[in-house]
Amino acid sequence: MPDAEDVRRVALSLPDTTEKTAWNMPTFRVAGKMFATLPEDETSIAVRCPKEERDELALAEPGKFWIAGHEAQFAWVRVRLAALEDEAELRDILADSWRQAAPASLLEAHPGLGVAGEGAP
Repeated sequence: MPDAEDVRRVALSLPDTTEKTAWNMPTFRVAGKMFATLPEDETSIAVRCPKEERDELALAEPGKFWIAGHEAQFAWVRVRLAALEDEAELRDILADSWRQAAPASLLEAHPGLGVAGEGAP
C-alpha cells in the first residue's frame, strides 16, 4: 500500500513538479499549477479529474474514490491510499492528474506520460 512518502516521491519525479505547502498541507504543482494534494492525515490524495469521470469513479469504486464536499464544484476526486493496488496505480493516477495541469509545452515534451500503461518517468 502506498503511503505519503510514496506520494511525495512519485509526484516529485514528474517533470517540472514542485511541492508547496498550502492550506497547511503538501500540494504538488506542475509549472506552478496544482495537480495533487496530500490532505489531512495523509491517508488520501486529491487529484484532478474531469467531473463526469470523477462521478463514475466514485460510483464504481466508492472504497477507493470519493468526492469531498468542499471539492464537489471542482474537477477533483479523492483517492484512498490504502485502497490502491500498488505504486504503479499511484503513479498512473498522479501522472493523469499531472497531464491535466501541465502546459502544452510539457505535454509535447512528454507525450506518453500519464497515458495508460505508457511513459513512466
